[in-house]
Amino acid sequence: MREKLTRSDVAKIEAEIEHRKLVLRPELIEAVKEARAQGDLSENFEYYAAKREKNQNESRIGYLDRMLKTAIIIDDESDDDSVGLNKLVEVYFPEDDETETFRIVTSIRGDSLAGYISIESPFGKALLGHRAGDTVHIEAGPGGYDVEIKSVSAAQDDSEDAIRRF
Repeated sequence: MREKLTRSDVAKIEAEIEHRKLVLRPELIEAVKEARAQGDLSENFEYYAAKREKNQNESRIGYLDRMLKTAIIIDDESDDDSVGLNKLVEVYFPEDDETETFRIVTSIRGDSLAGYISIESPFGKALLGHRAGDTVHIEAGPGGYDVEIKSVSAAQDDSEDAIRRF
Protein backbone atom coordinates (compact mmCIF):
# COMPACT_ATOMS: atom_id res chain seq x y z
CA MET A 1 0.00 0.00 0.00
CA ARG A 2 1.29 3.44 -0.86
CA GLU A 3 1.45 5.66 2.20
CA LYS A 4 0.43 9.29 2.03
CA LEU A 5 3.21 11.41 3.49
CA THR A 6 3.84 15.12 3.91
CA ARG A 7 7.22 16.65 3.18
CA SER A 8 7.73 16.87 6.95
CA ASP A 9 7.04 13.13 7.30
CA VAL A 10 9.57 12.40 4.55
CA ALA A 11 12.20 14.55 6.29
CA LYS A 12 11.64 12.73 9.59
CA ILE A 13 11.86 9.31 7.95
CA GLU A 14 15.05 10.32 6.16
CA ALA A 15 16.48 11.54 9.49
CA GLU A 16 15.58 8.24 11.15
CA ILE A 17 17.23 6.26 8.33
CA GLU A 18 20.36 8.38 8.57
CA HIS A 19 20.50 7.93 12.36
CA ARG A 20 20.05 4.18 12.04
CA LYS A 21 22.74 3.90 9.35
CA LEU A 22 25.34 6.28 10.79
CA VAL A 23 24.87 5.86 14.54
CA LEU A 24 23.04 2.64 15.38
CA ARG A 25 24.51 0.39 12.69
CA PRO A 26 28.17 0.85 13.76
CA GLU A 27 27.22 0.44 17.45
CA LEU A 28 25.29 -2.75 16.76
CA ILE A 29 28.02 -4.24 14.57
CA GLU A 30 30.52 -3.57 17.37
CA ALA A 31 28.18 -5.20 19.92
CA VAL A 32 27.98 -8.34 17.74
CA LYS A 33 31.79 -8.42 17.42
CA GLU A 34 32.26 -8.08 21.19
CA ALA A 35 29.71 -10.79 21.93
CA ARG A 36 31.27 -13.12 19.34
CA ALA A 37 34.68 -12.63 20.95
CA GLN A 38 33.38 -14.13 24.20
CA GLY A 39 33.81 -17.59 22.82
CA ASP A 40 31.37 -20.49 22.40
CA LEU A 41 28.47 -19.22 20.29
CA SER A 42 26.18 -22.16 21.03
CA GLU A 43 25.38 -20.84 24.52
CA ASN A 44 26.19 -17.17 24.05
CA PHE A 45 22.97 -15.25 24.75
CA GLU A 46 24.68 -11.87 24.31
CA TYR A 47 25.72 -12.84 20.78
CA TYR A 48 22.19 -13.84 19.76
CA ALA A 49 20.66 -10.75 21.39
CA ALA A 50 23.16 -8.43 19.67
CA LYS A 51 22.63 -10.19 16.33
CA ARG A 52 18.83 -9.92 16.69
CA GLU A 53 19.03 -6.21 17.50
CA LYS A 54 21.33 -5.61 14.51
CA ASN A 55 18.92 -7.48 12.22
CA GLN A 56 15.94 -5.51 13.55
CA ASN A 57 17.76 -2.28 12.76
CA GLU A 58 18.50 -3.46 9.21
CA SER A 59 14.86 -4.51 8.75
CA ARG A 60 13.67 -1.11 9.93
CA ILE A 61 16.00 0.64 7.49
CA GLY A 62 14.67 -1.50 4.62
CA TYR A 63 11.06 -0.88 5.65
CA LEU A 64 11.57 2.90 5.76
CA ASP A 65 13.46 2.90 2.44
CA ARG A 66 10.59 1.01 0.75
CA MET A 67 8.06 3.36 2.30
CA LEU A 68 9.84 6.40 0.85
CA LYS A 69 10.15 4.81 -2.59
CA THR A 70 6.41 4.13 -2.84
CA ALA A 71 5.03 7.13 -0.91
CA ILE A 72 2.59 9.64 -2.30
CA ILE A 73 3.58 13.17 -1.24
CA ILE A 74 0.57 15.26 -0.25
CA ASP A 75 0.05 18.87 0.85
CA ASP A 76 -2.74 20.49 2.80
CA GLU A 77 -5.01 22.33 0.43
CA SER A 78 -7.70 23.30 2.95
CA ASP A 79 -8.72 26.86 3.76
CA ASP A 80 -7.22 28.45 6.86
CA ASP A 81 -10.49 28.10 8.77
CA SER A 82 -11.42 24.55 7.71
CA VAL A 83 -10.21 21.18 8.98
CA GLY A 84 -7.24 19.92 7.01
CA LEU A 85 -3.87 18.26 7.29
CA ASN A 86 -1.77 19.34 10.31
CA LYS A 87 -4.56 21.49 11.75
CA LEU A 88 -5.57 21.47 15.40
CA VAL A 89 -9.27 20.79 15.82
CA GLU A 90 -11.19 21.29 19.05
CA VAL A 91 -14.17 18.91 19.04
CA TYR A 92 -17.12 18.81 21.43
CA PHE A 93 -18.70 15.39 22.14
CA PRO A 94 -22.29 16.09 23.29
CA GLU A 95 -22.92 12.53 24.51
CA ASP A 96 -20.01 12.80 26.96
CA ASP A 97 -20.18 16.59 27.47
CA GLU A 98 -16.42 16.71 26.78
CA THR A 99 -14.19 18.75 24.51
CA GLU A 100 -10.95 17.35 23.10
CA THR A 101 -8.29 18.73 20.78
CA PHE A 102 -6.85 16.65 17.96
CA ARG A 103 -4.22 17.16 15.29
CA ILE A 104 -5.12 15.88 11.82
CA VAL A 105 -2.17 13.95 10.36
CA THR A 106 -1.27 11.44 7.65
CA SER A 107 -2.06 7.79 8.33
CA ILE A 108 1.55 6.96 9.13
CA ARG A 109 1.56 9.40 12.06
CA GLY A 110 -1.91 8.59 13.39
CA ASP A 111 -1.95 7.92 17.14
CA SER A 112 -5.36 8.58 18.65
CA LEU A 113 -4.13 8.12 22.22
CA ALA A 114 -1.68 10.99 21.67
CA GLY A 115 -4.30 13.14 19.91
CA TYR A 116 -3.06 12.52 16.36
CA ILE A 117 -6.01 11.59 14.13
CA SER A 118 -5.34 10.08 10.70
CA ILE A 119 -6.94 11.56 7.59
CA GLU A 120 -7.73 7.94 6.65
CA SER A 121 -9.70 7.15 9.83
CA PRO A 122 -13.51 7.47 9.86
CA PHE A 123 -13.21 10.31 12.38
CA GLY A 124 -10.55 12.16 10.36
CA LYS A 125 -12.36 11.68 7.04
CA ALA A 126 -15.60 13.02 8.50
CA LEU A 127 -13.95 16.15 9.93
CA LEU A 128 -12.01 17.12 6.77
CA GLY A 129 -13.25 20.30 5.14
CA HIS A 130 -15.62 21.33 7.96
CA ARG A 131 -15.40 24.59 9.89
CA ALA A 132 -15.90 25.76 13.47
CA GLY A 133 -19.59 25.59 14.38
CA ASP A 134 -20.32 22.64 12.07
CA THR A 135 -21.95 19.52 13.45
CA VAL A 136 -20.43 16.43 11.88
CA HIS A 137 -21.82 12.89 11.85
CA ILE A 138 -19.16 10.22 12.39
CA GLU A 139 -19.93 6.84 10.79
CA ALA A 140 -18.52 4.51 13.43
CA GLY A 141 -20.23 1.86 15.49
CA PRO A 142 -23.96 1.22 15.38
CA GLY A 143 -25.60 4.37 14.02
CA GLY A 144 -22.54 6.54 14.46
CA TYR A 145 -22.49 9.73 16.52
CA ASP A 146 -22.42 13.52 16.13
CA VAL A 147 -19.71 15.96 17.21
CA GLU A 148 -19.45 19.72 17.03
CA ILE A 149 -16.32 21.47 15.81
CA LYS A 150 -15.48 24.24 18.29
CA SER A 151 -12.35 25.64 16.63
CA VAL A 152 -9.82 25.01 13.89
CA SER A 153 -6.30 26.43 13.98
CA ALA A 154 -2.95 25.91 12.33
CA ALA A 155 -0.71 23.59 14.33
CA GLN A 156 2.70 24.81 15.36
CA ASP A 157 5.51 23.56 13.15
CA ASP A 158 6.46 20.13 14.48
CA SER A 159 10.07 20.28 13.35
CA GLU A 160 11.15 20.52 16.99
CA ASP A 161 9.40 17.22 17.76
CA ALA A 162 11.67 14.27 18.37
CA ILE A 163 11.78 11.76 15.55
CA ARG A 164 8.64 9.70 16.02
CA ARG A 165 8.75 6.03 15.20
CA PHE A 166 6.64 5.63 12.09
